[in-house]
Amino acid sequence: MTHYISAGHLTQDKIEEIILNGYQLALSEETRERIIHCRQYLDAKVAQSDKPIYGVTTGFGSLCKISIDEEQLSQLQINLMMSHACGVGERVPNSIVKIMLLLKVQSLSYGFSGCKLDTVERLIDFFNHDIYPVVYTQGSVGASGDLVPLAHLCLPLVGLGEVEYQGKIITGAEILQQMGWVSIRLGSKEGLALLNGTQNMSAFAVWAAIHAKRLSYTADVIAAMSLDAFDGTKDPFNLAVHLVRPHQGQIATAAHILDLLKGSELSAQPKENVQDPYSFRCIPQVHGACKDTLSYVKTVIDIEINATTDNPTVCPDEDLIISAGNFHGEPIALPMDFLAIAMSELSSISERRTYKLVSGTRGLPSFLVAEPGLNSGFMIPQYTAASIVSQNKTLCMPSSADSIPTSQGQEDHVSMGANAGTKLRQVILNTERVLAIELFNAAQALDFRRPLHSSPKIEQIHTAYRRVVPFIQHDEVMYPYIAKTVDFLRKENFDI
Repeated sequence: MTHYISAGHLTQDKIEEIILNGYQLALSEETRERIIHCRQYLDAKVAQSDKPIYGVTTGFGSLCKISIDEEQLSQLQINLMMSHACGVGERVPNSIVKIMLLLKVQSLSYGFSGCKLDTVERLIDFFNHDIYPVVYTQGSVGASGDLVPLAHLCLPLVGLGEVEYQGKIITGAEILQQMGWVSIRLGSKEGLALLNGTQNMSAFAVWAAIHAKRLSYTADVIAAMSLDAFDGTKDPFNLAVHLVRPHQGQIATAAHILDLLKGSELSAQPKENVQDPYSFRCIPQVHGACKDTLSYVKTVIDIEINATTDNPTVCPDEDLIISAGNFHGEPIALPMDFLAIAMSELSSISERRTYKLVSGTRGLPSFLVAEPGLNSGFMIPQYTAASIVSQNKTLCMPSSADSIPTSQGQEDHVSMGANAGTKLRQVILNTERVLAIELFNAAQALDFRRPLHSSPKIEQIHTAYRRVVPFIQHDEVMYPYIAKTVDFLRKENFDI
């Protein structure tokens, strides 16, 4: 299947569909014409103008006052890419690099960047052939966009840098030779168009939003299982409660939990306890607030991934080349920090439910094992969850609250949005692990409620889970079961 890059609106759902289903990319004819039109205008402007144009006939950053001779403009672009490729740390995962390639093509396709057609098409070649440039997680301050990671992303276009292809790391020169491609000869401004932009930050944001949506839904399912296993009451989920405080996510969560527990024998039992701890009673309020946060973040990301974010902006129809600040990452740095806080809270309340399940109350044995004392049972998985939740809390310090001037003070306020993105990814992975530990405990607790059963939907998930993780009779090595549970969360369809 082919996705045609056009002026149409690109959504996160469409990106997920493109990546999961292995779509090929192609430029629509209208898009090709826009790119060519902008490039022709830029070339004519350079030839006709005797005034310096930032990033086109001048140096970059604080070197913007230095004009460059016409015969050196191509070398200027190569020098820019080489000097800016200063990434360190871990590699950006291929799944996010692929999104970066897609978003860079989308941004350049609007015809406001001045890139040549062959340059954009080579980025598409990389995407379509699963060629992943080696990009590093550290180096971007998220101000002139993602200069460092985007330099690494685009170096292979000119035969530099490294890529991963078919599981092997090879040089940019080797991939060009292997594919029979010639090195792209960059025109004026092209290096800046490739390196400016928020595609690294945005790719992390898109990846995080896709996974946060899945985990938000999964958290409801696991919480419903925990509620029934804990012999909790459904009263706090009555919609009458939530209609008087009508936050959309809160209402949706309460309705979801009630639907999940429909037909439960455990829920139908008379309850001895008047009310449940907040980690059960306030599921709609906490999970719902996370849903509302995700909804807001999704709205911001959708704007960002359909924007031109390099500099200067080339507007052929208005006869303008404007140096401004569309590359600044603040619009998405703040929401990414917000989403990290929301997902951390989803893990925090999950760990509290796990703690209650192993506490030896409500008729459940201490640490969810038949012979506590001889067996430690599920004592230590809760420790692990607590450790992860604590790390999430430290990761919730907003990256966007910091700024360190760069480029001799020319770039004197930066967003640190790339750091917000890498932290957000870690919070997402951590939250997935904490939810897996809750499921590990909830399924064990549910088995102690036999012969009574939960609802058909919850029992369906429980049965599927028991195919990969057994009931724990006596102490066993636990970490493989936690790993299997994480894998189960990623593969199981919780949309029931």
